[in-house]
Amino acid sequence: MTDATHKESVKIRAIGFAVDKARGGEFERFVRSILRNPGAVFGLAIFFVIVVLTIAAPLIAPHDPLKMGVGPKLTPPSTEYWFGTDEFGRDFFSRMVFGTRLTMLIGIGAISIALTIGVVVGLTAGYFGGLFESLAMRGMDVLFSFTDTLIALVAVAVLGPSLKNAIIAVGIAQIAFYARVAHSAVIVEINKEYFIASSAVGSGHLRMIFLHLLPNTASPIIIMATIGIATAILNAAGLSFLGLGAQPPSSEWGGMLAAGRVYITLAPWLVVIPGVAISLVVLAFN
Repeated sequence: MTDATHKESVKIRAIGFAVDKARGGEFERFVRSILRNPGAVFGLAIFFVIVVLTIAAPLIAPHDPLKMGVGPKLTPPSTEYWFGTDEFGRDFFSRMVFGTRLTMLIGIGAISIALTIGVVVGLTAGYFGGLFESLAMRGMDVLFSFTDTLIALVAVAVLGPSLKNAIIAVGIAQIAFYARVAHSAVIVEINKEYFIASSAVGSGHLRMIFLHLLPNTASPIIIMATIGIATAILNAAGLSFLGLGAQPPSSEWGGMLAAGRVYITLAPWLVVIPGVAISLVVLAFN
């Protein structure tokens, strides 16, 4: 190896080391900024607990969440039954643990529907423009003018009450929001030099939309989707509370809250525990 080659190799390694060190420094600063924010620490802690409960629910729950007569009916919280029992003698702690899975399923499922449809509509409308953009975005404006809860109620009334239909309904209710976010981001990106240059060399529509626009508009969409999970969970819990979402005997928190209100004076834990759980999860995602 010549001296010139050796020096060039050393220089390249030095640059690589400097880049890695800079990246490490950025990560450390990011971690420190998170740790200095009590709200972020709280959200991450709750999110970690949710993930653990979702993955390890069968290992954590001491009883089958659907099994009746595990203990006496309406037993207060104790060392034997941590969250007490419900009106059928089912272990309430086990039902809350397994309810975490349904909560995450609802949040992720609804947002997946809203993101897929909303982002495709927003990207294509902003990219193609013209009459298609006007019709698509005016349709989204009409949908956006109604509240999420009203749209979800109408969708569930048409589809029928069930957990699957509640997820679909909540997803439909949020389509317009993500379509508008994606459309706004596209309007900014299509005027940038990289996009104009790619269009000038004859890139196809699919390449322009999914390889150029989508990656460069993903950041605001992902941020809003994280917050949207909280909204989806809250809306789905509201549907279940009204009897239009998950049906008994499923351990969905909104349905458990609705069932427990009948016994609020005799067994207040049946209302307080799922209510607090829903509030904590929504706050954590926000």
